[in-house]
Amino acid sequence: MSDWCNTDTGEAVYRSLDAIKNLRIKVHLERVTTTATLSMHLQQEVLTQQDRGAIELKPLTSQAQSGDNEEQVVVGWQEKLFSQYEMELFQNEAVCQTPLDRQYHKEVTALNKAKGRQNNRIFTYTDYDRYTNCHPLQQLQQGNDLLTVTKSRPTFLAERMASMRHRRQDRRTMDSSFSKSKIINWEPSEEFMRSSHEVNSIMQTMHIMGDLGPPGRLGQKENECLLFTVKTDGNGTIIVKPDFNKGKEPYRIATEGTNKEVWHLTVDNVSAPMKTEEKEREKHLYKDLLVRHKEFPNSLVGQDFEMPPPGILRYLINGEIVSAKGFEYDNLYVHYIVELPNNWSSLPMQSHSGVTHTSRTKALGRDNVAYFCYPFTFEAFYMTEKESEESVPHWPVLYFKVLSLDAWQRYRTEGYGYLLFPDTPGKHTQTCDTWRPLQTGTVSAMRRFFIGGSPELEDQSYVRIPGHFKGERLSRLGFCTESSGSVTFNLHCIQQSKAFVDSATSRRRRHYVADHTQGFSHHETLLSTMEAFQRARRKMQEVRESLPRDFIASASQLQIE
Repeated sequence: MSDWCNTDTGEAVYRSLDAIKNLRIKVHLERVTTTATLSMHLQQEVLTQQDRGAIELKPLTSQAQSGDNEEQVVVGWQEKLFSQYEMELFQNEAVCQTPLDRQYHKEVTALNKAKGRQNNRIFTYTDYDRYTNCHPLQQLQQGNDLLTVTKSRPTFLAERMASMRHRRQDRRTMDSSFSKSKIINWEPSEEFMRSSHEVNSIMQTMHIMGDLGPPGRLGQKENECLLFTVKTDGNGTIIVKPDFNKGKEPYRIATEGTNKEVWHLTVDNVSAPMKTEEKEREKHLYKDLLVRHKEFPNSLVGQDFEMPPPGILRYLINGEIVSAKGFEYDNLYVHYIVELPNNWSSLPMQSHSGVTHTSRTKALGRDNVAYFCYPFTFEAFYMTEKESEESVPHWPVLYFKVLSLDAWQRYRTEGYGYLLFPDTPGKHTQTCDTWRPLQTGTVSAMRRFFIGGSPELEDQSYVRIPGHFKGERLSRLGFCTESSGSVTFNLHCIQQSKAFVDSATSRRRRHYVADHTQGFSHHETLLSTMEAFQRARRKMQEVRESLPRDFIASASQLQIE
């Protein structure tokens, strides 16, 4: 008989945007091995023999009523259907102790007066009943599993998880009896583990039960059987166990004891489908909700795009110190500082220096590479004091030095280098080579190896061009250095200026410094070249007109000859 029954009784998870209160479940419970079935089988045999004229007997009749063998109800979400045991229990007002018990007493009294109870064997336990809120392990022991005759012993993990209670959302994650200095509890108690070591979301539960007792003996707790369970978290997730039949074979339930019986269970979702106009209305509602979600960030940011004042170039760089390789010692870190040339400025809270974390090197091919992945952000503004043809900006410079730590936390200078900020927007990856000052002799090498320390630069800008240097040529003759490793940077640059917007309509803006940067297009560069050519031609004409006419005539004669 069990060959054509549904044996898949696992959980099924559904997602729904509709309210859970609209859920309707049809439960059909039918007994297949009972005295009535045997009587019907005997009746069929007797009728067959009567047709043959063999014997003449009176057909047997079922000892049980037809309603005891089959029942079908439609249940809504958290709809309470009382069992025979509850009907007898809540008739007496003296046993009602809680407000829920007194409410059930009123409902049972009303049902008895109206004689309107429709269910007989199928009843429900809502999220507020004792059955739903009792111990999970007790539920496992009380409920009869579908398709199983003998109860399996729960695993160690199931026992541990069943012994944990649901945690309230407003509960603190740390026991207040422990001070902040004692974060780790090395000897936790069982109560502490039950209250703290659980990750569980609050869900509402509803159980659909069945009373599988023999006819005339309904209302006994030992005959109650768990048929169907529905859980929801309020966010559209619905968990049912077992799954809806959806036209497949019914589930098989076998009772225990001497009077072993087999029941068939069919569960279907009979929720009313939405009408076409309701679907359209809900579609427009979600569309309006999405538009409001999009408009909310716009209301916080504003519609106007932030622009720097006219004549000012805003320069923003998001950088990353990726790695360093090729250095002599391990445990490397990078110290950097940003220098702003003339006419450059930054915000008061802008930091001009920083230090990375210490990183150990790992072998990558022939090199030892230390990965930092250290991000930094720098924002600066450039503005010229007056219009000038020669006001080409000098871009900011990032000076850095790589240092190493030994076992005694003493540092050594491994190399100096500099990075010139890119003059074009976009993404750039640059690898900068470094060098370090070198003192000749064995004593310097031993000092560096044993006690740490090495020659350092007093002015770090000496790596490129010192800030105090005013000459035309910088001589480093006699300065001993040694090449060291290299540092890799990832740079994302953004340039913003009002001249970029007004360049097509106003040519005077091209005299500002933002128009002379290399961040402009090739078309603007060509226009600047043509304007410079016209200015040079006008200067030549002015010089030619300022010369004496005799000198011009003699020069013309010399050219003719």
